[in-house]
Amino acid sequence: MAGETPPAQPPPGPPPRPLLWRWRHNPLRRRTDALQAWAGLALLIAVLAVAPVAAALVGDAARRHYEDTARHQTLTRYETTATLTRDAPRHPEPGSDEEKRTRYPVEVRVVTRDGRTRTTRTEVQPGLTAGTTVRVWITADGEATGPPLTRKEIRSRTMGWALLAAIGVALTGAAAHALTGLALRRRNLADWDTAWAETAPRWTTPM
Repeated sequence: MAGETPPAQPPPGPPPRPLLWRWRHNPLRRRTDALQAWAGLALLIAVLAVAPVAAALVGDAARRHYEDTARHQTLTRYETTATLTRDAPRHPEPGSDEEKRTRYPVEVRVVTRDGRTRTTRTEVQPGLTAGTTVRVWITADGEATGPPLTRKEIRSRTMGWALLAAIGVALTGAAAHALTGLALRRRNLADWDTAWAETAPRWTTPM
């Protein structure tokens, strides 16, 4: 109808421009463009500064945790001889690579350090018969367990946690950049609506 302000149509997205176009002075550059550029630079510097620190702190905490765990495991676990109480399955073809990799849980009998005879379950190669002896790691109560963490395992887990910390910082920075861009885009659209509401009546001809 005559006199009504047509709805504002947001401007089309910017055409492909050089990477640093927001830093260049031109009549079409908005304050929010410069603000987004500075925010992106600040976030990049923050990520580059914080990521190594976070990785070092988390890695150090993880290393100390796993070293303590390894020491506790060394004190509470030990390797001993166990005897199979029944035959292990023979599913893989004898001599095949699959046989070398496959393990089956079977019941074994162990004698603890205090002289008690216990039965527990551990994984052994296929085809072993009852009465065969194997070396296993057990707890003080005679339960089968794994060996204590090695230095290689501690180093690997420490590096893994440090890497996760650095990635977490980078993802946080990327999320902050995306949210900043979204907020500035909404501000641009609101400014566009305001400007259009002031300009459109001048272009509207009464019918």
